[in-house]
Amino acid sequence: MGERAAAGGGKWVDVAPERLPRWLENFGARHSAYREEGLTLIATDGVSATLHAPPGAGPVATVAELISEAQAPRRLGLLLARKGAVAVGIADGPELITSKVDTHYVQGRTAAGGWSQQRFARRRDNQAKAAAADGAGIVGRILLPEVRTIAALVAGGDRSAVDSILAAPQLAPVAALRASRLLDVPEPRHAVLVSAVAAARAVTILIR
Repeated sequence: MGERAAAGGGKWVDVAPERLPRWLENFGARHSAYREEGLTLIATDGVSATLHAPPGAGPVATVAELISEAQAPRRLGLLLARKGAVAVGIADGPELITSKVDTHYVQGRTAAGGWSQQRFARRRDNQAKAAAADGAGIVGRILLPEVRTIAALVAGGDRSAVDSILAAPQLAPVAALRASRLLDVPEPRHAVLVSAVAAARAVTILIR
């Protein structure tokens, strides 16, 4: 599905749950035999791969348990936010079954100084607050009624924008399900939300 550099060296790889057994076979073929230490594979050539269960998965102690849990059917809530754009949806397995996308203008920062800068800053702050309130309303309509059916909430985009939306008191039950994973996504659109489902379900693997 994709890979990215990892802090401290190595790389992160995202693997769809359905492709995980094949990925393990290929890892063994590339790096010769390997042994398992919990959720870490250690190959004879010195390469290691540590697997991380996807959001909403139950506790796992072995790679076999992780594969089974990762492939188990579950619903995930998604919240993508950047500036005034927000996309909210529910995924049932790999399918996005309901969604809502909205945009709300938030002015960019200005280089002007003095009174004008303060005025623009106040305007921008008010616009950001309005966007967060609108986003909270969408989350309330889409996710709150289904909160008991959702295994986890996966957020993406700008962390501060997501935090502002989930700070709404009425969304506390949804915020409680938030996973630690933050997806790196462009400005939320429906197509971006559809693509985010795969990233939210993926097993992330740290290779060093």
